[in-house]
Amino acid sequence: MSTVTMNISLSEDLKSFVDARMQAKGYSSTSEYMRELVRRDIERQSEERFKALIEEGLASGPGRPWDEIRADFLKRSGAYSAQQKKSAATQRKAA
Repeated sequence: MSTVTMNISLSEDLKSFVDARMQAKGYSSTSEYMRELVRRDIERQSEERFKALIEEGLASGPGRPWDEIRADFLKRSGAYSAQQKKSAATQRKAA
């Protein structure tokens, strides 16, 4: 992975904070500290998206049984009759 240089401007207070955090957490450079902050922000964004998807699913109402969903899919895909024939043949062999 290639890297690029990015310059940022910070107030003295923010720079002092970053320096203190670097030292307290054992980061070897400001860049290492900033990369960690960006990684955490990416992770936080992913978690927010996941939570939003969970909430969307919960708000969508009750689900349907898997067998019903599968049967609907097979009917729409044209594979239903082939699946029924296969299932019937399997049941006849078992009997």
